[in-house]
Amino acid sequence: MKDFTLSFILQNIFADTAVNPIKILVLFISMTVLSVFLDEIGFFRFLANVTLKKSGTSQKKLFLLLYVTVSVLTVFTSNDIIVLTFTPFICYFAANAKIKPLPYLITVFIAANTWSMALIIGNPTNIYLATSGNVDFLGYVKIMVLPTVAAGLISLWWLLVLFRKELSQPMERVQSKSGHITDPVLLILGIVHLAVATVMLAVSSYIGIEMWLVALTSVLSLFACNLIVSLLRRRVPRELGRCLKRAPWTLVPFLLGMFVLILSLQCLGVPAFITKILGTKNLVFRYGLSSFAACNIMNNIPMSVLFSSIINGLDEAQKTPALFATIMGSNLGAFLTPFGALAGLMWQKILKGQGIKFGYMDFVKYGGSAGIPALIAAMFVLNVII
Repeated sequence: MKDFTLSFILQNIFADTAVNPIKILVLFISMTVLSVFLDEIGFFRFLANVTLKKSGTSQKKLFLLLYVTVSVLTVFTSNDIIVLTFTPFICYFAANAKIKPLPYLITVFIAANTWSMALIIGNPTNIYLATSGNVDFLGYVKIMVLPTVAAGLISLWWLLVLFRKELSQPMERVQSKSGHITDPVLLILGIVHLAVATVMLAVSSYIGIEMWLVALTSVLSLFACNLIVSLLRRRVPRELGRCLKRAPWTLVPFLLGMFVLILSLQCLGVPAFITKILGTKNLVFRYGLSSFAACNIMNNIPMSVLFSSIINGLDEAQKTPALFATIMGSNLGAFLTPFGALAGLMWQKILKGQGIKFGYMDFVKYGGSAGIPALIAAMFVLNVII
């Protein structure tokens, strides 16, 4: 048993390693701020507005357009931001079109938390687990694309089956809520910085630059460009203040606290004990199912911190299947209960504010019925790949 002292904690927090929590936080918060900036300019609201207009009077067309739009945006931005932006639009539109909002609300939540698996930047759990396993951006994509597609197609199929009666009903054509780009110049700046950041993250391991530095540099560059534009226009860049205000700062004490907790468990030998319990056979299914369940006991972020230590107890050849199965569990585990991820808790709060009742058992009924088949499909494909 190691001595659990303050110097031991600080040494691990600031160690120049893949699981340095400071670097992980900088990477995730920076990429989230890039997404928030686009939201502040009105980009996501504009796309939501276009999606609603394109649907006409067909609920099924609206459903499919919404699923595709949310899925594509989530891959390159932040699943939390997409959920927060699209949910109020759906509530407004459904009330005016006199249709049930539930199929679309669930679709947004499930699409956002399924396709967030595709890239390493889609979820803080992806970042933590992948970096703990020394997996780079392209190495992550090569393995996770097909399992993500499998999970996405299965969840889409199930949602179409689940809501087939509601989607077969016509709806009234509605003049959707105003959604426009507030500043085209800033929008271009935001999109360019996000695109460049994504490309640089993909090649960062080949040019010897760490991903957190790429993300941080992108944000600082975007803010500098925005300040220059604002000075030229003689205006106050209020969107920057709103971006900083909306950044996920609550994740900092949460992740650091979980990191310290797992360090204490490591000193007691708990992760090594769990590694032995899970064994070394059928790693994809054992780690996929156990991480999926653990998310709903302790939330997906602490689960990821704990499982990264558990996976470190495996042999090198065994780490890859266990690691990627855990990543899938950390994303899809958000479906089963509101406690599976912070996104679930935020989403329920928004629904309550919109006057929509969606309790714990509703979450289990709809989310669980979609999440479990999606997880099984993803695990099967991952097992074939690996």
